[in-house]
Formats: sequence, structure tokens, C-alpha cells
Amino acid sequence: RAASHLKLSSFQPHLLPTVKMAGLVSQMSAMSLSSKSTMFNGSRATLASSRSVAAAPRTFTVEAVKKWVKQPLNKNGKPVLVKMHVMKGDTVQVVAGADKGKVSEVTMVNSKSGKILVKDVNMQTKHMKPRTAEEAGQIIQREAPIHHSNVMLYSKEKEVRSRVGYRVNGEGKKVRVLVATGEEL
Repeated sequence: RAASHLKLSSFQPHLLPTVKMAGLVSQMSAMSLSSKSTMFNGSRATLASSRSVAAAPRTFTVEAVKKWVKQPLNKNGKPVLVKMHVMKGDTVQVVAGADKGKVSEVTMVNSKSGKILVKDVNMQTKHMKPRTAEEAGQIIQREAPIHHSNVMLYSKEKEVRSRVGYRVNGEGKKVRVLVATGEEL
């Protein structure tokens, strides 16, 4: 990457399209960097034209939710939304983390970051300073968001967690169902 054009002592331009990476390395090992060398024949090779490796299309995921980190945008300039299996109001069981095993209800869904807020799960302590001299400081317990992949839908009747599936009901409407029990959500 130091130079875009390199001088090769044994470079053969008619073999350029069939050069593989191993062949390129062996040819580069015989390079001469000075033009006064007796073996130099004046041919030049460019690294960009001799590469036979195609770049794969880029895929992206939404990772950070910090305000200063730029999220990927779609063609309309809006943030790319994360496809999620839970909705607001669903009863879920936490399957990973410190609160593993807790059953609670989803209170908020953020599809830009892929995080959800579950009632009484991932509690954090916030120490609030008093705003005025008369007001007292306070310690607040509040829920922090967790990733939607750390929860599974939960059936209260059968007391079992399940994956979510989709089915068309009798009215022709697509509904979500629990795979383990078959009940509609």
C-alpha cells in the first residue's frame, strides 16, 4: 500500500489476468526498487489491476444507541428499523442477563435501536440532585432498556415460553401465535 506502482524484475504482462494472490506474492519477492538494476526491464505493475478478489456487498447492523454515533439510514434518510418479534403489551420472559427467568410486560419498544423496556427488569439506580434549595435530593429506581433478543414470549395459561409464529386466521388476517402452545396473541 506504500506505492501504487511497483517495479518488478520478472514481471510478465501477458500473465496478468491469471495471476493469483500466491503468484503475485512470489513475483513481488523478486522485485527491484531501483531502476539502475541490471535485471530491470522497465515494466510496471499496479496492485489494483492485478487483484482477483471481489469485495462482498456491505451489510450493517444497528449497534450503538448513543446520540453522537450515526445510525445507518435508508434511502429516505430515516433510520433503518430493526425487525422485532415483540410488541408493546406482550408478556415476556427474560432469557439472558441478570434478571433471567423474570416474567413481565413490555412497556416500550424502540425499533431504531432494537431495544425494549420491560416492567421491573434491568432496574438502575439514578441519584437526582435537588433543583432548588428547598427541594431534597432523591434516589430513583427505573428500568433500563434491554435488547429484544434477550426475551421470549410467555404464555400465562400454560406457563411456558415460546417462539413466535405467524398464521392467517379465519378472517384472512395475519396474526401472531405462540409456537409451543398455538394460542393467538
